[in-house]
Amino acid sequence: MTNLVLASASPRRAELLSQIGVQYTVSSADIDESVLAGESPSEYVGRLAQEKALAILSKSGNSVVIAADTSVVLGDTILGKPDNADHACEILQSLSGSQHFVYSGVAVCRMHKNEIEIFSEVVKTQVNFLALPEQLIKRYVETEEPMDKAGAYGIQGKGAVFVESIQGSYSNVVGLPLAQTAQLLSKCNVPFWQD
Repeated sequence: MTNLVLASASPRRAELLSQIGVQYTVSSADIDESVLAGESPSEYVGRLAQEKALAILSKSGNSVVIAADTSVVLGDTILGKPDNADHACEILQSLSGSQHFVYSGVAVCRMHKNEIEIFSEVVKTQVNFLALPEQLIKRYVETEEPMDKAGAYGIQGKGAVFVESIQGSYSNVVGLPLAQTAQLLSKCNVPFWQD
């Protein structure tokens, strides 16, 4: 059976892979995640996913490696994880009552006949937020849920109450677009729905 390595320390990505029955081990990739000059959100997440996958492939032998990167984008601004509680409040205030996009790059790579094969895709989901009262934002930040999340909210957690609607992949907003991920894994003969 093919050994799959998840190049991410994200518990959400691990849960999503497990949800579709994929068996894997975890090896977190440590790369520079700075945005390059002139780089679009789509190019950024696609590049980081590939760089993470390749970083782990170089030390994982005959394994297939999957990596992903997710960014929340408001206008032209890529919103990272909040630095502190005040920053989390600022991010949520900026998202209040508006539309933003979640981009995820997913990359699956392996060594095949002494050459690196890499399959990748970028998925974009539109998210519409309700107008958020300041008191509600403060209460949410006090739960500490936003602190390790891009865009300072988790759609799969308490932050779900902020989301009026989405257009596109729900699992993408959580951190890994599952339909596209399953297709990429299939190209490297990695099965899903395993017991």
